[in-house]
Amino acid sequence: MSDEDKELELLKAKRLAEMQKNLSIQDQSSENITEESQKPKLSLRDYVVNSLGHRGMEVLQNAEYQFPNESKIIIEKLGELISSGDINETLDGGKLLVLFRSVGLSIRMENKINVEKDGKFVSIADKFKKTTNDDEL
Repeated sequence: MSDEDKELELLKAKRLAEMQKNLSIQDQSSENITEESQKPKLSLRDYVVNSLGHRGMEVLQNAEYQFPNESKIIIEKLGELISSGDINETLDGGKLLVLFRSVGLSIRMENKINVEKDGKFVSIADKFKKTTNDDEL
């Protein structure tokens, strides 16, 4: 074989390698596209739920139960802000409660006060019941 034939073979081999590389890249990109299309899209509420912190879910559930129409609108707008990246912090229950109250929704939360008695935490209602029973005896 002459030098020209060898150079031609090298060029053909190089070109074939480039074409195979391009083909594999196209296959990978098409696989990524199909994987992305198969992933379920998150709803706006899911964005809010994923960004909730301590006691946030409790506040959200109370808001949805007590004010279903109004809280749906607020959650959609909040979900849009979170999905766009305008809000990127975790929303704990206090922040979410302040948000709902600032728009005029007074969400009622269940309160429980515990006190320590003999090294154990008991509810204040139980403590008052026991002290009134002790006083009667």
